[in-house]
Amino acid sequence: MRFYNYFFIVLFVLSFTSCKVFRSNLMLKTPTDFAYDQLQDSVTKQSYKIEVNDLVQVRIFSNDGFKIINIENVSGNYARIDLDYLVEQDGRVKLPLVGKVALSGLTIAEAETYLQKIYNDFYVSPFVSVKVINKRVIIFPGNGGKAQVINLQNNNTTVIETIALGGGIQEDGKAYKVKLIRTDGKNKPKVYLMDLSKIEGMAMGNTVVMANDIIYVEPRYRFAKTLIGEVTPLISLLTSTFLLYSLFIKK
Repeated sequence: MRFYNYFFIVLFVLSFTSCKVFRSNLMLKTPTDFAYDQLQDSVTKQSYKIEVNDLVQVRIFSNDGFKIINIENVSGNYARIDLDYLVEQDGRVKLPLVGKVALSGLTIAEAETYLQKIYNDFYVSPFVSVKVINKRVIIFPGNGGKAQVINLQNNNTTVIETIALGGGIQEDGKAYKVKLIRTDGKNKPKVYLMDLSKIEGMAMGNTVVMANDIIYVEPRYRFAKTLIGEVTPLISLLTSTFLLYSLFIKK
């Protein structure tokens, strides 16, 4: 009779223990039939594009960058301007002399060429250098406790480089199920699935990350360990309750 009691206890516990309870800490889950976006060459080979809320550092030199080479030997006023400006919600940056300039959606090289043409009216053969200094990527490396927000120094940092900066894929992470989640704040987020467990996945791993990308390495689900951790306290509680109940019945 006792065997059946314990059997029904386990069934009772399991019936009230759903996947949400077992894996309540998991984020960004997708159903098994989820249609991932296609990671095409146009995406993997795309250079970083300036986005809204990017903080761009703009350096302007005259004479085709001559002052860069001789900057340490020049005293007094020299033709150089360093600026850090925010890309506003309308995609434009407010710069001295030229006012608001649209930079959102341009690559770094395109922005430099564009600004050189604009500042050509004010400086002799201007040379412009542009750098995004607040580009951030969120990475979940396969263990929720190890999630990080990483500030990227290079303009064209790849997915693999970002994972390396985050300490690599954790032991419980699935290298064959890495999600790159990308959104522009207007449209539905695009979700790309990458298999980085094989050398063939290098092409996908070399995809350049954009501002505010999320790299999510799905953690491996240890069912037995989770089941024991979740169910044991409940079984202990129910066992104690039945024990006390049986003691009172005997009395």
